[in-house]
Amino acid sequence: MSKLFESIQINDTITLKNRLIMSPMCQYSSEDGFPLAWHFTHYISRAVGNVAAIIQEATAVVPEGRISAEDLGIWKDEHIASYQKLTTEIKKYNCVPGIQLAHAGRKASTQKPWVGKDQIKSTEPNGWKTVSSTNQPFIDGDEAPHQLTTTEIKAVIVEFGKATERALKAGYEIIEIHGAHGYLVHQFLSPLINNRTDEYGGSFENRIRFVLEIVDEMKKYMTTQSLWVRLSASDWAENGWDIAQTVELSKILKSKGVDVIDCSSGGAVDYQQIEVKKNYQVPFANAIKNEVNIITGAVGLIFEAKQAEEILQNNEADLILLGRELLRNPYFVLDAAKVLGDDLKWLPQYERAKNNHYK
Repeated sequence: MSKLFESIQINDTITLKNRLIMSPMCQYSSEDGFPLAWHFTHYISRAVGNVAAIIQEATAVVPEGRISAEDLGIWKDEHIASYQKLTTEIKKYNCVPGIQLAHAGRKASTQKPWVGKDQIKSTEPNGWKTVSSTNQPFIDGDEAPHQLTTTEIKAVIVEFGKATERALKAGYEIIEIHGAHGYLVHQFLSPLINNRTDEYGGSFENRIRFVLEIVDEMKKYMTTQSLWVRLSASDWAENGWDIAQTVELSKILKSKGVDVIDCSSGGAVDYQQIEVKKNYQVPFANAIKNEVNIITGAVGLIFEAKQAEEILQNNEADLILLGRELLRNPYFVLDAAKVLGDDLKWLPQYERAKNNHYK
């Protein structure tokens, strides 16, 4: 059997049936934070397609933490029941439901991407005042964010804990902190953004304090579930957050009970210089996996079965998180098994289509 289809033990209670994970991808299709029919079709079809786990798109811990007004949220107890229905359906297909808890910080209050990419000002409909580690906007001309006070930082940390409790009640078994792509946690980590002079800014130890306190708060509610963290391993900009700092942070996160580092990059500043190419982020997963000895997920321009298998065979990562490829093909896992010569069990409703195109 190809390594791609070998099971993997994540913690004492969670085993994934294969190494292919649905990466969190915003759908911008929610109302008041609630999942709608679109989300049920979107996620359950990938569970039917045999991914081992689904990490639900960025789900805001507070309303002002949404990227857009159409983002999912889990900031109130009323959200729980809808997510319970979703996780129940996902689990029917031996797929582990996960959720990415997020706060967009200064990159919040935007339009849906197919409408435009501009910030919506706080005085306009579907807009609000953003917050951050800094008082500097992401893009010149945007409304400046409110720089969080230490008291307000503590309040956000508490909200991550409350969101975790709700997520567990809703049936999620993997909880991922969104610490990447220039959103709030990353806004504290990156020296290109964080201009604070208090205990949450300046030194490496101070800049990582926010995410470590979030982990501590979330772990208060977690028992058998698995905690993952998505990190941007590089800002792709001079003097920014980099792989060396990511490795050091990952060591600390591991000591605090984080099971998986989801290895992405970029998004901190608008002047980043990324050389986007096949496997361009895999070296980050490789470094973290082999220097920290923690489970890592590789992401970014992975779209072929043999490519994914090679990453695993080379010991560069433990998991493959697919994004756009699963948008193109919800049944990528089944197709990949054919390419690699593995005999996966298909659902009985689809069995007739497994091997013969003509009967």
